[in-house]
Amino acid sequence: MKTLLITGFTLFFAVAINAQGWLSQGARVAAMANNGVTLIDAFSYHHNPGALGFIEEGSAGISYESRYALKELQTQSVAAAVPLKVGVISVGGQFYGYDTYRTNRAGLGYSMRLSDKIAAGIQINYLSTRLDPAYGIKHGVSAEFGALAKLTDRVNLGFSVVNIGRTELSEYKNDRYGTILRLGISYQLLEELILVSEIEQEINFDTRLRAGIEYHPIDLLYIRAGVQGAPMDFAFGFGLNYERFKLDLSTQYNQILGWTPAASFVLDFYTPKK
Repeated sequence: MKTLLITGFTLFFAVAINAQGWLSQGARVAAMANNGVTLIDAFSYHHNPGALGFIEEGSAGISYESRYALKELQTQSVAAAVPLKVGVISVGGQFYGYDTYRTNRAGLGYSMRLSDKIAAGIQINYLSTRLDPAYGIKHGVSAEFGALAKLTDRVNLGFSVVNIGRTELSEYKNDRYGTILRLGISYQLLEELILVSEIEQEINFDTRLRAGIEYHPIDLLYIRAGVQGAPMDFAFGFGLNYERFKLDLSTQYNQILGWTPAASFVLDFYTPKK
């Protein structure tokens, strides 16, 4: 029975990730129901390469997520961004699944400020999908674009496109990795409180709406929560920030499928000379 359930879950998420070729990464974003297109940190590599144009310190992160507490649906990811004299270079990867079904996504990006208020970035990723050794491995290359605008000192507007060219996964029925458009806004209501909201549209799928909140009561602690629809998921978590180290923990809850715990760690390792 357990094997049958795992196989069913795997096939279900195989369809989902084949359509996407992308998953939200990092426990900070997960705790706010995957609202990440307006946030600026190392994991912006996975959410909006344009936001990395505002990174001022070299930063690297690792993340782990166990979707619905099943090891067969686990995701590991890495991301790093380093400011240059002009612009920011970034690398990252995400690795999903287990032996029978596995997808990998890894690439390189470049971001830069176009002005004091606007930054943009591009990214090229290598994609691979393996569905049981008998079916072999499919390879592909995708491109992404993102931009972030600081409309005011308190309001950020972000936009990103995943898989601009609609990379083909298989010739059978013209199966392709999905193209995802995300538009989000964040508002710093108070110095300690940020509100975020986002709309996501993936071709051939329902529109997803998200909202989240991040509260920073003391220097060490962040408290976060969020909700998203289609399907409905609730999320919450917290983060610890000590000097250059950041540890984030989160969980998302689906009323039918259960809990999705996640953890991530970020280190700011490099400060460029002014």
